[in-house]
Amino acid sequence: MAKAMRFSGRVAVITGGAAGIGLAVASRVVAEGGKVAIWDRDPAAVAKARHDLGPDTLGVVLDVTDCAAVEAAAQETAQAFGGIDILVASAGITGPNTTTWTYPAEEWRKVIDVNLNGLFYCNKAVVPYLLENGYGRIVNIASIAGKEGNPNAPAYSASKAGVIGLTKSLGKELAKNNITVNCVTPAAVHTAIFDQMSQAHIDFMLSKIPMGRFGQIEEVAALVCWLATDECSFTTAGVFDVSGGRATY
Repeated sequence: MAKAMRFSGRVAVITGGAAGIGLAVASRVVAEGGKVAIWDRDPAAVAKARHDLGPDTLGVVLDVTDCAAVEAAAQETAQAFGGIDILVASAGITGPNTTTWTYPAEEWRKVIDVNLNGLFYCNKAVVPYLLENGYGRIVNIASIAGKEGNPNAPAYSASKAGVIGLTKSLGKELAKNNITVNCVTPAAVHTAIFDQMSQAHIDFMLSKIPMGRFGQIEEVAALVCWLATDECSFTTAGVFDVSGGRATY
């Protein structure tokens, strides 16, 4: 059976694309005929991903909290590939696991700056190129924590709730421009981000999943990739769960 080439002729920007969900999405996009720009802050990981993914890949080392750097990365990507068609905004951090009243203010600002402000900068920078094309797909990575609020993760929960709100707003703004904007809300997926969490918090997240296991990177990537294709043509401002049964709405 021939491999589907759903991304033939498409250019995708993937933030946090050098590892985890972002890298899994990048691998699928390239395998299905697309070109990928990986935006990530880890130079070594960017270099390795670019090597592994092959010549249809651009690596850009940047911090998504730097709005000017994000704007420059969008311009660099568009010049290298002749435009931008897709954005998958996957870059994120968890922050510490502690109660709201003991949460360090500087850590709060850091989590909000990466997960919400940084994602906003990336959406903002890419949209003009999608409008120029008259076509686009944006997939923002939120979290079930943004819908339910995880205890001892107030900044992460708040930032991901913000991602959901931004996605709904932008999706409605672009609804008549052949540009869809959706987000996915995974339950816990076993990636390197677990290294930022306490074991007690990891155990709590697992206890909330009726399937009794964590999600797989490939399971999230499969949904993200569908949302990033032409097939997703009448779905925008939507929130899609990958939660093993945890989500209740």
